[in-house]
Amino acid sequence: MILPMQGFERMDGELLDGAVGHLVPAGSMFAFLAVHRAEVFPDEDYADLFAPPGAGRPSLPATRMAAVLTLQVLHDYSDREAAEAARFDVRWKVATGAPLDDPGFDPSSLVYWRNRIARSARPHRISDAVHKIVAGTGVLKGRRRRAVDSTILADAVATQDTVTQLVAAIRKVAREVPGAAGQIAAVCTGHDYSRPGKPAIDWDDPAAKDTLVSALVNDANALVTALQDRDLDDRAASALALLALVAGQDVEPAEGSDGTDGRWRIARKVAEDRVISTVDPDARHTRKSPEARRDGYRAHVAADPETGIITDEKLTRAAGTENSDPAVAAEFLAAETAAGDADGGVAGSPGSPGAGGPDDGGAAGRDLSWYGDSAYGTGDLRGAICDAGHQAVIKPKPLQAPVQGGFTVDDFTVDEQQGTVTCPAGHTVALSRTRIATFGVLCRNCPLRARCTTCKTGRKLVLHPRDDLLRAARAGWAASSGLRKDYRTHRPNVERVIAQVATWRGRRLKLRYRGTARNHAWLKRRTAALNLRNLIGKGLARRRGGAWALAT
Repeated sequence: MILPMQGFERMDGELLDGAVGHLVPAGSMFAFLAVHRAEVFPDEDYADLFAPPGAGRPSLPATRMAAVLTLQVLHDYSDREAAEAARFDVRWKVATGAPLDDPGFDPSSLVYWRNRIARSARPHRISDAVHKIVAGTGVLKGRRRRAVDSTILADAVATQDTVTQLVAAIRKVAREVPGAAGQIAAVCTGHDYSRPGKPAIDWDDPAAKDTLVSALVNDANALVTALQDRDLDDRAASALALLALVAGQDVEPAEGSDGTDGRWRIARKVAEDRVISTVDPDARHTRKSPEARRDGYRAHVAADPETGIITDEKLTRAAGTENSDPAVAAEFLAAETAAGDADGGVAGSPGSPGAGGPDDGGAAGRDLSWYGDSAYGTGDLRGAICDAGHQAVIKPKPLQAPVQGGFTVDDFTVDEQQGTVTCPAGHTVALSRTRIATFGVLCRNCPLRARCTTCKTGRKLVLHPRDDLLRAARAGWAASSGLRKDYRTHRPNVERVIAQVATWRGRRLKLRYRGTARNHAWLKRRTAALNLRNLIGKGLARRRGGAWALAT
């Protein structure tokens, strides 16, 4: 593909352009970009995207398009809405330096720029530019707190049922795999796959539905078998793998069948990590509560609770252990620790103002204090925070007793040095290699059995490798009113950050892209725009010499 030559913005605005500048509110994102867009997004930061000067047609100016992408994600505009704003909205014209009679650009230009940046060596350069400004202002200097939270964002596609997914997955194989259309005609007899959508059957008849499901699953399995030994490129192999996954995740052998006779039915339970759409295979089911199921992706953020500056972000699938709140928080922790090591500890020197909790006076030798709700209260995350020399200000998860009002794990005494556990009745057993304490026959005639367990084989405890940290956290939370006050003071602030990320003018945002990578790139631009708006509200300005500074 021939690269275009880089285009540059004209710096000689016409008289008419300056005549409308006063219409843009001072202190707004529009006014800031009107003056500083070339300093925030300099042309040289985008030179690698283009051919050498003199080769090809000039592109749209990088400074202008970076400003448009920033305004687009801040206002949650579609490509068409952003292109119309750039053409008709005076504020956008002033912010991007476009003349009033500028005809704008086609919405496809935004797709072109996002794709070009995504394929480059620096796919998050807009976010990186704002991070440089945050660092330059020193707004985070001496601030030793990070609060973490997450929210579910709806995906950009409709959730598909099992039948729709099977038909769509077979049709996708026909499009992506060379020669697959002929194989479908030869081995698939359950449906005419040249037609999209559900087959026409009596959907109120369970027998008809089971017959259809059996036919579609058998077709899918036959097609996978016919194509599995072929040498396929990535797109074709992914389409075939998706078909195999869809054919197995939602079905089970029919009653009285082991599956070998070709009789299937829709499974009576939801598969773990279920693909909910063949159009966007990364979207997932999740639950905010047992009653509230959501579909989409999970947006994770870490922020300084005092300034509201977002220090890290990640968009993941909504389900899966590796995408859980504590797993992603551990990644944020590792990134902060690595950054502190890289700058020689300047960003997080022990004993800095605000370090540690309210009871240590900031001199406990801790680096950062991490705030999170009980979803983050796992032993693994607490261990990672402790090992990094940081402090966890995380609400402990409530303990559940096997018997209502009975003994919890905290009523058992653990001796880690001896490797033993003692129950409330005074019985002591050894911890196994897998950290299981089994009391078994000791419970048989125990007078406290009714308050301890209902299991016929007696009480059994499975202890986490960082059980000591979990116990200390629960004890400290119960004993320290200062710790709870510190949590209530700083942890709720991250919910405001989450609201800014996930809503616009009172409306819950819905993702506009497919796949984790594209939506993660959107989140990086979104948090960068929010951080820039936050800094502008604090009086962000350029000093002589080029340094960024805040008025407040």
